[in-house]
Amino acid sequence: MGTELELDGMKILIIEDDRDISDLVSLYLKKEKLVPVQSESGEEGLLLFNRENWDLVVLDLNLPGMDGFRVLKEIRAVSGVPVVICSAREADEDIINGLSSGADDFVTKPFSPRVLSERVKANLRRSLSNRNPDAVRSGYRFGEFTFYTDGYYLEKEGERVKMASRELDVLNFLLKNAGRNLTVWEIFEAVWGNQHGDVATVAVHIQRIRKKIESDQQKFILTTYGSGYQFDSSLVKRGVAG
Repeated sequence: MGTELELDGMKILIIEDDRDISDLVSLYLKKEKLVPVQSESGEEGLLLFNRENWDLVVLDLNLPGMDGFRVLKEIRAVSGVPVVICSAREADEDIINGLSSGADDFVTKPFSPRVLSERVKANLRRSLSNRNPDAVRSGYRFGEFTFYTDGYYLEKEGERVKMASRELDVLNFLLKNAGRNLTVWEIFEAVWGNQHGDVATVAVHIQRIRKKIESDQQKFILTTYGSGYQFDSSLVKRGVAG
């Protein structure tokens, strides 16, 4: 199957308060056999985002109520889905802020709908290449879970697990060092770096992660009292099939 056919039916969430622009973008995406769904505010967009699985988000920044930067932050807290910002803001600071906050692309208004459509397809192809079922991807498998380090997300039996970015950072560090006892300070310095904060946040994040991956019958993270934590290496397989 060719790349173009592989894009057919992929779901695109458009978060744009200007109905004329949203309708135009939707029209061009439909011509590419994509499936766009429109929303007119950040709040509505996030409700839709959390309700269904999406292949890409087209996001405006100047939204009523919750602005696009806040929406992007909320999306990135739980998902690595490609996000293409489409905004009238064209200052270098806005573009840099958008990309550094996790957007995959930035298109300034006014724009050519055809160009935006090609940007969307390019980002979808890039995302698809990370899902190649024939490739051995970088990551870890443990129990019913798979943590993909290339896409930076966790799945349970094919369903993505909602996790905040810091939780993913902590889980990644534990998995990378599976079998090695890590002190609380090691984890704090590796994940939070030179940022100010309370080292007690490590225990809070470990607790949140445990609630999402462990049960009474299955424990992955071992506690070394008075010392730190380690991920049980006997339960981890490195390198995962797509």
